[in-house]
Amino acid sequence: MTKELILILGGARSGKSSHAEKLALELAGPDVLYIATAQAFDDEMRSRIAAHRAARPTGWRTLEAPSLRTAAIGLPRVVLLDCLTLLASNAILALGDTPSAQEAEAAVDAEVSALLAAYREGDATWIVVSNEVGLGLVPPYPLGRIYRDALGRANQCLAAAADRVLFMVAGLPLTIK
Repeated sequence: MTKELILILGGARSGKSSHAEKLALELAGPDVLYIATAQAFDDEMRSRIAAHRAARPTGWRTLEAPSLRTAAIGLPRVVLLDCLTLLASNAILALGDTPSAQEAEAAVDAEVSALLAAYREGDATWIVVSNEVGLGLVPPYPLGRIYRDALGRANQCLAAAADRVLFMVAGLPLTIK
C-alpha cells in the first residue's frame, strides 16, 4: 500500500467521521491509530466522545491528544485524525481569552506543520477529518472570526498537500481532488 494523505471535509453531521472510519478499515483493517482531538469540557461533549469511542472498531489504537506537537504517533498503516477542527480550536484556546489573529494563525500553522511532518516522516496513510467552515455565517464575535479564518487557511494548506480530498454532503462523498 502506497501511503496517501487524504483530507475529508464537510459540514457538521455530514458523515465525515463515519466515512473516514470506513475508509480506514478498508485500507488497514485493525492496524489503525485513531487520533482523537476532542476535549471534554462539558457533559454534552463527554457524551459525544463516549459515543465515538464505542463506535470505533475493536483493535484500533486510540491516542487522545489535543495537540500533535507532543503526540507519539508510532508505526500504524493508517492514522485517522478526527478532527483538525478541534485541533485548531485547542491550539487557539491554549493562547488565552484574546489571542490576536496572528497568534492564532501561528498556533494553528504549528499544528498543521506537525501533522505534515509526521505524515512525511512515516509510512502510514493519513486520513484527516475537518469541518468546512467557509460555507456558514460570519461569526458575530472576533474570536469566532479568527478561528474560522485560521481553520480555513489550515484546510487550504492540507488540501494543497493532500493526495485526495473528499467533500461530504448528506453522507455522500464527493471527490474534489
